Amino acid sequence: MLEVGTKAPEFCKPNQDETEICLRDLTGKWIILYFYPKDNTPGCTTQACDFTSSLPDFEGLDAVILGVSPDSPKKHRNFIEKKDLQITLLADEDKDMLKDYGVWQPKKLFGKEYLGVVRTTYIISPDGNIVALWTKVKVKGHIEAVKERLKELQS
Repeated sequence: MLEVGTKAPEFCKPNQDETEICLRDLTGKWIILYFYPKDNTPGCTTQACDFTSSLPDFEGLDAVILGVSPDSPKKHRNFIEKKDLQITLLADEDKDMLKDYGVWQPKKLFGKEYLGVVRTTYIISPDGNIVALWTKVKVKGHIEAVKERLKELQS
């Protein structure tokens, strides 16, 4: 897991429209970078819908929201269309971004261990540094916490 105060690792990943989005292209903006396990699952759907409904607030704070999972651009597109999402989703099928950001970790389910995405959110400052993070995110109330922290960081 990366720590507050470290430089955010560079990335260039395709979004739901297969347009490459790179960290370097977002310099000067606040970035809410959240990692989630899988499109169209209950917790991930709730989180994406909550970020979508709060998008005007984040845009008012000059922040870009990027969701990242190992799903393909096509799966992201279907997820966005099905749930009427307004946020950008990045596809990390080779999982290198997930590893760079420390969110691809051993997990346990029913006593079985496997590698998966630990739900995590980072706030990246306009100069490219990690200024806040949440690990093992519980979806309920999370978006409000992120919004409040962003307001604090900007004041």
